[in-house]
Amino acid sequence: MIDNLKWILEFTIFKIKDYEISVFDLFIVVFIIIISRFLVWFIQKVLRKRIFSKGTIDEGRQFAFLQLIKYFVYLIAILFTFQALGISISLLLAGSAALLVGIGLGLQQTFNDLVSGLILLFEGSVRVGDIIEINTLIGRVTAIGIRTSKVETRDNVTIIVPNSKFIVDNVINWSHNKKLTRFSIPLTTSYRSDPVLVKQTLLACVKQHRDVAEKPAPLVRFQDFSENGMKFELLFWTYNVWRIESLKSEIRFSIFKMFKENNIRIPYPQRDLHIRKTDDTSEQ
Repeated sequence: MIDNLKWILEFTIFKIKDYEISVFDLFIVVFIIIISRFLVWFIQKVLRKRIFSKGTIDEGRQFAFLQLIKYFVYLIAILFTFQALGISISLLLAGSAALLVGIGLGLQQTFNDLVSGLILLFEGSVRVGDIIEINTLIGRVTAIGIRTSKVETRDNVTIIVPNSKFIVDNVINWSHNKKLTRFSIPLTTSYRSDPVLVKQTLLACVKQHRDVAEKPAPLVRFQDFSENGMKFELLFWTYNVWRIESLKSEIRFSIFKMFKENNIRIPYPQRDLHIRKTDDTSEQ
């Protein structure tokens, strides 16, 4: 029975010249994979239970730290796998240098995303749970991978974003600002309206909203005289950056209602047309 087992383990599955892979080699590879996955699970469980549960490390840094540990363990597992199969890393790299150059040129953007993912995990400029604005996209970061990240918009749509976008493009991280953030609502009123009454009405509208901070107090700026009316800007502060568009919409509903109650008009664009009648007979 021992001889049969030995024969099965030494059975050659794959062979090229002097290089061969036996059943025993496959068992070693499977064993390394199982051990590496168990190590990742065990280390993450210990860290979550012993360290992260204290609340001293925020969710974003926890995710980044766990991802780095996972990649490190898997890298060591790959090296052990090559060694178990008798593959020399140095010879493999030297023999495929030209191939790697060609692949590198073809996958330049992919490598850029990979390096950007490592930078994000090490640097921590963007973390899981952060509210970010990149180009016209506003959303919450739900996962940071080695090549791409997942961003969930306010419409509950998950968008896959290449990590290089966070490094190359201009990114606004609203979560970095733990203090109040100021927002504005511009509007125009008719010249027939009393500007003092407009100011009082706007402040009354914004102060009654529960998400608007009392300090600093909201304020109204009389910006300019336009050809259609008086231009105002309502400024307020809030912590609720995630639903700021909904907050602005609710304030606008309140403004429209109180404007009607106080007979404050929002002007329509208008043009005056002057018609001159010429005397044809006099010209003749």
